[in-house]
Amino acid sequence: MLAVQNVTMRYGAKILFEDVTTTFNPGRRYGLTGPNGAGKSTFMKILAGELEQQTGNVIRPRKMGILRQDQFAFDQFRVIDTVIMGNAGLWKALQERDAIYEKAEMTDEDGMRVAELEGVVADEDGYTAEADAAVLLDGLGIPESLHERKMGELQGGQKVRVLLSQALFGNPEALLLDEPTNHLDLDSIHWLEEFLDRYKGTVVVISHDRHFLNNVCTHIADIDYQTIIQYTGGYDDMVMAKIQVRSRIESDNAQREKKIAQLNEFIQRFAAGTRSSQVNSRRKEVERLQPSDLARSNIQRPFIKFNLGKPGGRYALEFEGVKKGYDTSKDGTGGRHEVIKGFSAMVQRGEKVAVMGRNGIGKTTLLNALLANAPQVTELGLKLDGGEVKWGHEANVGYFSQDFAESIPKGYELVTWLHQFDPEATKEQIRGVMGQMLFRGEEGNKMTDVLSGGESCRLLFCKLMLQKPNILVLDEPTNHLDLEAVIALNDALQRYEGTILFVTHDEDIIDEVATRIWHLTDDGIEDFQGTYAEYGAPTGR
Repeated sequence: MLAVQNVTMRYGAKILFEDVTTTFNPGRRYGLTGPNGAGKSTFMKILAGELEQQTGNVIRPRKMGILRQDQFAFDQFRVIDTVIMGNAGLWKALQERDAIYEKAEMTDEDGMRVAELEGVVADEDGYTAEADAAVLLDGLGIPESLHERKMGELQGGQKVRVLLSQALFGNPEALLLDEPTNHLDLDSIHWLEEFLDRYKGTVVVISHDRHFLNNVCTHIADIDYQTIIQYTGGYDDMVMAKIQVRSRIESDNAQREKKIAQLNEFIQRFAAGTRSSQVNSRRKEVERLQPSDLARSNIQRPFIKFNLGKPGGRYALEFEGVKKGYDTSKDGTGGRHEVIKGFSAMVQRGEKVAVMGRNGIGKTTLLNALLANAPQVTELGLKLDGGEVKWGHEANVGYFSQDFAESIPKGYELVTWLHQFDPEATKEQIRGVMGQMLFRGEEGNKMTDVLSGGESCRLLFCKLMLQKPNILVLDEPTNHLDLEAVIALNDALQRYEGTILFVTHDEDIIDEVATRIWHLTDDGIEDFQGTYAEYGAPTGR
C-alpha cells in the first residue's frame, strides 16, 4: 500500500499542502494534478522517498518503479542494463555474483554467497531479465540495434523512453511517473496506455496530457486549497465534480445571504420595540446561517486568443517537390540522409493541418523547410534543400519553435522584446496581454535570460497574440504547459480563424483542432483531407 499521513510541505510563507492524509490503493491509477507550482513534483518526490516531508509519515510498498528525470545519470551504462537497474535488488545481486565469478579462484565463502545470490536472481526473474527488458524497450520504440549501445549515444527522446522502461521493469507494486508522455510519439503513448491498463499495482502519474489522463486514470488526486482531494474518474470527471461542488456551495451561500438579509431587516425594524424575544431568535438564526467559507482555488487558467490582422489570400501556402535532409558524416564528406523526399501540397486559408508521425521521422524538419523563406519568421537555421515554397498573398506567419533559445534572444526586458511585434501597442496594452498569460506585476521587467521553460512558452504565446498572424506554425506548443494552459490553447486554436500547421503529441488537440492530416512514415507522407477521427484514431493507418 502507498499512503501518506498528516504530511505537510511548505517553503517559507508558501504552503504547498498541509496535514494531508490520503491512500493510493492497488489496482487504481491516480492522476496527480494541479497547476505549475502547486507542488506535484514535490509530492511525487516525497512518495518516492527522494525528499523528506516536514511533518507526517509515508507508507510505501517494498518495490516501486520511479521515472527518473536525470537523462544523463546512466550515460556510461548499456541501454539494456539501464532498464534492469529498475529492479535495484536484482541489479545489485547480478553485479555481486558476476564479480565473484570473475575471480581466479573462489573460496568456500564465495561459493556459499553465490548460491545465495543465485536464489535472489531466481526470485527476481533475473534469468529472463534481458529478454523482459527488451520487450519493454521494443514496446516503447527503442529498436534492438540500440539495446547494446551506451545511454550516452542516444538522443534525448530515446533516453526518456529507456528511463520509462526502467521504471516499468521488474513488476513493481507501485509506479510513480512524472510526465511519462514527454518526448513520446502517439504510438508509444498508446502502448503505454495499454500497459498501464493491464498493470495490477498502484499508479501515480503527473501529466499535462488530458487525453492520456482520461484514458488511463481511475482516480484523480488534485492538489488544491493547500490539500489533496481525490475524485473518481479521469481528469474531465474531476473538473466537472469540482465545478459542481463549488457551484453548489455558491448557490447555498446565495440562499443563505438572501435569508440573512430578510432576518436583518426584521431585526432593524423591531430591535427597539416589544418583540425582543423574536429579535434575539433571529439574531441567533443569522449567526447559524453565515455562508460557508469558499477557499480560493490555486488554479489559474490563462486566456489565449489569436486574432487576425488581415485574413490573407485564398491559398495560405503552396509548395512543390520540397526536399530536406542532412549529412551522415560529421565532416560533410560522407553520405546524405533524405528526410523529406519531394513533398508537394496546397494549403487553403483556414485549414488546420496536424503533422503526425513517430519521433525522429522528420516532422520538425518538414516545418523548418517550409519556413525557410516565411514572412515575419526571424529564427535562424531554417533551410530548404530542394523544391519551391510560395506563401500566400499578405501572409503573416506566427512561429512557435521547440527551441526557445533560438526564438527568444537574451538581454531584453520582456515588455521591450514583445513591443517589436506590435509597435503601435502601448506598454499598458502589452502588460495586459502578459497578464492574460499569467505574467503578474513587475514580472514584465524580467530579463529574457532568466526565463524558465514554462515562462518562455507563455512569452511566445504573448508574441503570437500581439503579432496577429493569419498563419500559425506551432512545433510542440504544449511542452512545459500545465493542464489549464493546454486546455486554454486547445480552445484558442479551435476558435482561431486563420491557417494552422502544427506538431503535437496531445491527442485531444489533434482530434479537436485538425481538419487535415499529414502523416509522415518511412514510405513517405500521406496527405489526408479530413479530421483525425475520420483518419482512423487512435491507431492511424
